[in-house]
Amino acid sequence: MEADSVTGIVERYRGQRGAMISILEEVQDKFGYLPEDALREVAEATGRPLVDVYGVATFYRAFSLKPRGKHVCTVCLGTACHVRGAPAVATEFENRLEINRGETTSDEEFTLETVACLGACALGPIVVADGHYFSNVTPRRVREILEKTKAGFDPDAFDDDRPLALEVACPKCNRGLMDAALPLQGHPSIALVASDGCGQGVVHLSGLLGSHAADTGSLLPGTVLHLYCPHCSAELAGASLCRECEAPLVPLIVRAGGIFQVCCRTGCRGRVLDLSGVNA
Repeated sequence: MEADSVTGIVERYRGQRGAMISILEEVQDKFGYLPEDALREVAEATGRPLVDVYGVATFYRAFSLKPRGKHVCTVCLGTACHVRGAPAVATEFENRLEINRGETTSDEEFTLETVACLGACALGPIVVADGHYFSNVTPRRVREILEKTKAGFDPDAFDDDRPLALEVACPKCNRGLMDAALPLQGHPSIALVASDGCGQGVVHLSGLLGSHAADTGSLLPGTVLHLYCPHCSAELAGASLCRECEAPLVPLIVRAGGIFQVCCRTGCRGRVLDLSGVNA
């Protein structure tokens, strides 16, 4: 365990209100999960009791205390998906990967998780593979999903022509960020306060998975913004960098479980849905 790197992460958030989630998100980004030694280092560096740090790590389902594979497949076992055959889908994943739910293959290629609900009950059974949704899944489609996941996805492709709407909240105060008064593509948008260094305004982002629609007002494309919660005014700074442009990704909590990360550069299409560690 690299104690110095954990201490360095904590120092970057020193004095920021509600920074524990951001610290743990960056630690998980570095190690792929939250090792016990890292949690102890975070507790020591922040002066917080270990039980408090552990409580945050286990309360937010996007955090994982176990190593995860390169690819994460999540099967929804909520009531609607369950009655449509989701348990058989999960069993087929187990058989093909030769692991149980919550485990990672020996080659660290795949992790299989289950979740209680993804909020898309009408399209069940739902499977999410590396942030890509598959609807109306049957056991016969599992092999195809695994092959597509291993090969990599087109970031602009939908598996189904019916988009899925996310509901997200602030990772600092847990208040909702959806704005029904200014919808995008017929669904409530994600509303965030934005600063470009010269002034402040409100930006609206599409809450539809796979959509890149946004209303950034008069802000110029390519501007890297500082984004804030409209409720608690906390800056929503993330640890990960966008794969498209290397600007910071801003983590937002998904109500159904997981983290939705959006690029803070205007005009960039970088967005990531992380459901790793979301357990049923």
